[in-house]
Formats: sequence, C-alpha cells, structure tokens
Amino acid sequence: MNAKKVKLNALQGKTLVLLQILARDAQSSEPVPDSEDRRITRLPHGHGNHMHVGDYVIASRDASGLDNPSVWTALCRKGLIRENWQEDIVLTAEGCAFSTGLEKKFVSASDH
Repeated sequence: MNAKKVKLNALQGKTLVLLQILARDAQSSEPVPDSEDRRITRLPHGHGNHMHVGDYVIASRDASGLDNPSVWTALCRKGLIRENWQEDIVLTAEGCAFSTGLEKKFVSASDH
C-alpha cells in the first residue's frame, strides 16, 4: 500500500524549510531523546525586514507562517510537527526529512 503523498502550500513549505534550518542549528534546537525528532528551542525574531535563522538571513515576508496558527495546524495534521506545537515545537523525523523544494533558496549562509 502506498503512503499518501503530503502536499504543502507555499506558506507551509516556507515555514517548514525554516523549521528544518532551525533543527540543524545547535543554538536553535536539540535532539528529542529516543527519536529522530528535533525540538526547536529558539524561534527567530524579526528586526526590520529580515530575521536571522541559523546561519541565514531571511526576509520577514518569507517567515510569516511562523506567526500563523493555520500553518502550524496544517503541518501538525500532515505529521511534520508534533501536536503540542503551542507549548513545545518538535519537528518530527518526517518533517526533518521532507523535501519542500525550497532548500536551494537557503543553501548559502549570509555574511550579514
């Protein structure tokens, strides 16, 4: 039996790729014991028209999903983050491995 293909809209995809970047950053995440999930320990805060996400500088408009409960609910429903995202943001192993197609947009670190 084939697994159902997960589809994300543009805002969900941008939000997930930002969470994936945070999950790879030791200053923004930590491993969840006995799993391949990653707990996000620090969300970036925008200043001006951008924010720092790991080693990257991201336009605030590309990170608007971080403040959108509907995006979080959709990512949870699709199994990419855990259910209690309001209190504890955990990117599931599936969420860490999911290819959004947006990875190339964030492949180079900023010197900002």
